[in-house]
Order: sequence, then C-alpha cells, then structure tokens
Amino acid sequence: MRIKPLLFILVLSLCVSCRNTTNNSAQFVFPEADSIPVSEALKLSPEAIADISRNITSPVEIANLLQKLEVPFSQSYLASTIDANRQSTNFDKALKLGILGADLGYLNIYERTGSSLEILSSIRKLSEDIKVGQFFDFETIKTLSQNNSNLDSLLSLSINSYTRIDEYLRSNDRGHLSALMIIGVWIEAQYLATQVVSQYPDKVLSDRIAEQKIILNDLLLLLMPYCNRDNDFTALCRSLQEIKEKYRDVKITYSQGDPVSVEKNGGLSIIQTEKSFVEMTESQLEEIVNITKSVRNRLILNE
Repeated sequence: MRIKPLLFILVLSLCVSCRNTTNNSAQFVFPEADSIPVSEALKLSPEAIADISRNITSPVEIANLLQKLEVPFSQSYLASTIDANRQSTNFDKALKLGILGADLGYLNIYERTGSSLEILSSIRKLSEDIKVGQFFDFETIKTLSQNNSNLDSLLSLSINSYTRIDEYLRSNDRGHLSALMIIGVWIEAQYLATQVVSQYPDKVLSDRIAEQKIILNDLLLLLMPYCNRDNDFTALCRSLQEIKEKYRDVKITYSQGDPVSVEKNGGLSIIQTEKSFVEMTESQLEEIVNITKSVRNRLILNE
C-alpha cells in the first residue's frame, strides 16, 4: 500500500528543515555540549517556547518523503498496550495523549477507521481527564474518520485541536502538561520513523532521523525546568538524555542554499533555503533505533 499524501500527527515532529533559523552565518554546526544549563532553559520566553512547539508540531517536508515510500501498514507499531482508564496521574495522561495522537495519525493515513475510532475514544478520555476535552470536536472528528474522502478536513481539525490544547495549557500555568503532550507526540513519531527505516532503509529518511538531534535539544530545553518537579519528570529527563547520548557523534551541518521563487496569493515570493549535511554511520543509526524503542516502550508501559 502506498502511504497516503496526508501525514497527520505521525509526522508532526519529523520536520527539521522547516525550522526558522536565526543563524545568519553561512554555516552552522550543532553544538556538542553534554548538557543544557538549567539557567538557559529557565530564561526561555513564552514566545520561544511557542516557537519550539510550532517547530515540533509542523507536518511539512517529511510528508513528501514518506509519500514516496511504499511501506505496508503495521499494527505492531501502535502503542496498543495503553489503557486510558489505567492512567492514574496527569503526567501519564498528558504524555499518553501525545503518543496516541501520533498513532491516530498513522491509522488515518492508512484509512484504518475501525482502529482509529478506538484510539479516538482513549484520546477523549485522557483529554477530558486533564480538562482539555473542550478543544476536541469529537463527533466531527469521528465522522471525518469514517469518511476517507475528508482526510484534508480531518488533518486540519485534529492538528488545530492539539495546537489549541498546547496554547491553553501554557497560558494557564500548566506548561508542564503541554511539554509532556509534545514529547509524547515526538517520541511516538520518532519510534514510528525508526521502525520504518530499520525495515525499509532509506537515506533521506535516515537523514531526517539524524536531524532529530536538533529537535531533541529543543525538547530538553522545554522540559528542563520540570526535571526536578517529581520522580516521573526526573525519569523522563533521564530517558531523553539517553537518546541524546546516542546522537552525540552524529554531525549535522547547515549551509545556505539558493533562493527559491514561490507563488503565493497571485504573486512571487523569494524564500531563502538551506541545505543540511548529515554524518551518521549505520551503527549510530542502529543505536538510535534501539534506544528509541527502549525509551518509548518504557513510557507506554509506565515503567
């Protein structure tokens, strides 16, 4: 089966080249620091946090890549062990809300409406438990999930729901739950991508996975203020650091590309592009695949 053109939450976190770079130099090399100072994380402005959220939750360029891969659907990729009724803390509920959002997108891409309705029910339960259910129009999403011709509308509605939840939580002093939801989306999308590349090797896809080194740095900045909040957050921070460690020797270099003319609103706009150059060995990719699987499985099992 050919992957459908609309990649929903599955690819929300797998776009790096769409990031808005603020580096004006001709070339930027990702820093190799072992850790991120807490002082730097605490200085993040609300605008910077919102920018991180948007960068992580933008289904852009990777969609065009995965469309070209003829990858069959695999039920085994899904976090089917998650039981919404057994998530006892807001930490688990917010994290699982993100994870299940990624799985819902994967199911909708393959038009598995029966299974997607089951996950939608879990999403409804979790979102209502953390008091954000008002941002989901569940009846409309359910109807669209059953009508494959409306995937465009389903994509827009679902992404809008997660975006509004993120904004609401951050503006109501519950940014820690927003961070968990975003991390849940990222870890599940990272897991799905690494599972695909391990079975269907593809150089461009492996490069996009390598570039998650930069997204991961943003995630750690987002999470750092909460790492000592309680044991759950401490363990999550440690898990993300485990993944970061496997990225240590992966090297990513960016350079300015040629300007591109894009038609917009009846006129032409000039967009400055950039190119990425990835240095990652097969053994490094294998380690990233393995640690992603290990961390993700621990999270869905509440271990």
